Amino acid sequence: MRRGLPVVVDGPDGASLVFPAELLRDADLTLLAKETGADPYLILTAERANVLHVLPSGHDVQLVPVKDRFDAETIRSLADPTQDLTRPLRGPFDQIKERPPAYAAAAVALCKFAHLLPAAVGAIIPGTKPSSWAAKRELLCIAADDVTGYEAEAVSGLEQVASARVPLGGAEDTRLIAFRPRDGGREHYAIVVGDPTRGQPVLTRLHSECFTGDLLGSLKCDCGDQLRGAIQAIAKAGGGVLLYMMQEGRGIGLINKLRAYRLQDQGHDTIEANLRLGFGADERLFEPAAEMLRLLGISKVRLMTNNPDKVDGLATCGIEVVDRVAHAFPPNAHNEQYLQTKKKRSGHFL
Repeated sequence: MRRGLPVVVDGPDGASLVFPAELLRDADLTLLAKETGADPYLILTAERANVLHVLPSGHDVQLVPVKDRFDAETIRSLADPTQDLTRPLRGPFDQIKERPPAYAAAAVALCKFAHLLPAAVGAIIPGTKPSSWAAKRELLCIAADDVTGYEAEAVSGLEQVASARVPLGGAEDTRLIAFRPRDGGREHYAIVVGDPTRGQPVLTRLHSECFTGDLLGSLKCDCGDQLRGAIQAIAKAGGGVLLYMMQEGRGIGLINKLRAYRLQDQGHDTIEANLRLGFGADERLFEPAAEMLRLLGISKVRLMTNNPDKVDGLATCGIEVVDRVAHAFPPNAHNEQYLQTKKKRSGHFL
């Protein structure tokens, strides 16, 4: 999908040849028509469809028939909210009100896994053997159930693959441990400070990767302060664990986070920006963090966070959160509105 290649998604209620909308070319629309003989349609999340004023259907994804006037550029712009101001009049849109087939949700999920915009273009393939149809055309065929079950399987396959002593500023007695999912996805990391006692609640911080804040020192968020401040606080407390989760931009990826930043510059807050992109307000999963803690022998934590969802998320995954430890830093002129949004709309304790 990241290479812009089509994939056959096979579900119990039919199969479809799909392209990621973000990378669509006119030649792809021609290929869809030639190979399937069916009319193409655009698959959008309910969040993105709402922004485009497609009448709600009550389902997580919505199908919009692609009209002849929709060339690849138009379809790409429908998926990309950063073009909403420059291309405001693109409807009205027809709508398929019936429950979307399983392959539609799976196609959007594939785009999310690929950190692309969550929108796809597809057409129903003929015949009753999608795998054979795909094989004759040298295309990848994947079952919709495999897509929807992917995240749970990836979490259960986390393995510790490397560890080393890495002295840090303010926390010299520190080890860095890497955990890799068996599917070959991106590694998550545990920063273990000191030698925390496993039989007692361990001071723990869940920190989502933030390239702009952690590495570049961006002033648009408080991530860099939270990362370095947590390591210092854990060291001062005598030990604990910081889990560095590769869940950039609340799980949407760096490119989409930059798109969200552009929408924020247009006047949308951080949650509105994610919704306009077609994502949920927060796409992160807590299962990987819980599994890492279990592999470290930790079942009870004192969680450093201002986010109530992290407390609930870990508890749902079987980790006992004995205490919430406040972890906040003073705002600056660039992130004050961002922090207020987290407080007012996400219930953060700030």
